[in-house]
Amino acid sequence: MTSFRSTVFILLLALAQAGCSTAPPEGLHSVTPFDLDRYLGRWYEIARLDHSFERGMSDVNATYQLQEDGSVKVINRGYDTQRQTWKEAIGRALFVGDRQTASLKVSFFGPFYGGYHVIALDRQNYRWSLVAGPDRDYLWILARDKTLPAESREQLVSQARALGFATDKLIWVDQARIDPRE
Repeated sequence: MTSFRSTVFILLLALAQAGCSTAPPEGLHSVTPFDLDRYLGRWYEIARLDHSFERGMSDVNATYQLQEDGSVKVINRGYDTQRQTWKEAIGRALFVGDRQTASLKVSFFGPFYGGYHVIALDRQNYRWSLVAGPDRDYLWILARDKTLPAESREQLVSQARALGFATDKLIWVDQARIDPRE
């Protein structure tokens, strides 16, 4: 009986990991060339497609820090409007292929990784980015500042719509609070 339970557990674990795709969505390409050193630092979430892990969050930001082993520490922070408190999640990101392509896998839960693919980027100044997850249900518009000029915002939404994302479902993130860690 123990052997059967072990086999079932291993099978369920394998299925769960298979569901955590790290490849970009079909038909999308990650930015190349990509300079991780320029991408490191704090980014503010301007808009996102809604998911349970961010539901009800405002003032969301992500900080990326290079680690000695070459991985990237990911610190996501945001304000939980229902509980009226700041929340933080710390993860680890690794490149899926070469470091010149903005395609990474990120884990906040042990061995389970999800895709993080920069599909558009202000290549000159690294001031904004458009990030996709493993499928078209995951999309983020990020910026170095808490606001993004209307022209840039409209350009990114138009590009995301053309790539098949449900841009009419984007949540525009309030960035009015000051993170006490800033």
